[in-house]
Amino acid sequence: MTRYGMTIRIKAGCEEEYRRHHAAVWPEVLDMIRQCNIANYSIFLKDSILFSYFEYHGSDFKADMDRMSADSKTQMWWAIMGPMQEPVENRKAGEWWAEMMEVFHMD
Repeated sequence: MTRYGMTIRIKAGCEEEYRRHHAAVWPEVLDMIRQCNIANYSIFLKDSILFSYFEYHGSDFKADMDRMSADSKTQMWWAIMGPMQEPVENRKAGEWWAEMMEVFHMD
């Protein structure tokens, strides 16, 4: 299992809508997340910064992310969420949510 932490900003004025959508995530989107070997997934919000944490239990993260990206219901969800998000300036090329480095963990 690999732990992932990622961050992105939420655009001004979008917090309420973003929270409303995430209070009722579409079942098909949740199912695809599970099918792509992701578990223990959380998104936190503080001062317009979103932080996501999840655990990946698969063996080919890129293939699973490609599978998720190809899913039509997930694409529809992202089309709603994307305009509410603003990537951080120092993300790596090609990233939307910026991947973070784990510096500490305790079981």
